[in-house]
Amino acid sequence: MKISVYESFPDCAKEIRKAVFMDEQGFQDEFDEIDHAAAHIVLFDEDEVPVATCRVFWNAMMNAYTLGRLAVIKKCRGKNIGSVMVKEAERYVRKKGGKDIVLHAQCRAAGFYEKLGFIEFGNIENDEGCPHIWMKKSI
Repeated sequence: MKISVYESFPDCAKEIRKAVFMDEQGFQDEFDEIDHAAAHIVLFDEDEVPVATCRVFWNAMMNAYTLGRLAVIKKCRGKNIGSVMVKEAERYVRKKGGKDIVLHAQCRAAGFYEKLGFIEFGNIENDEGCPHIWMKKSI
């Protein structure tokens, strides 16, 4: 596996997010202006095929870096790739001098993030009909 960090929004990250969030989960508003300001992390498998992505950006309102849009293509789930991506995002934030990471998790994925040390805060919010909860971790 190889991990690359992009300061721009690479097509391979767009394709993964479209496949996971739009085609598979039915979200409509997947792409936004944050994509052009965020760093994008992409994990490539042994054949150099992109199989996972997430974005990381400074969130002034939260006074923390935000990890978002973590997506692993369906055939690669259950292989610890999501955890690898979160750890890589944490490494990126530490390099930038960040101390905290927040994320807006789909409630069904909150247990995954809890295992990685994130704690829920705030109220459950609806994002295109999907319940989400804010979570935070100090690193």
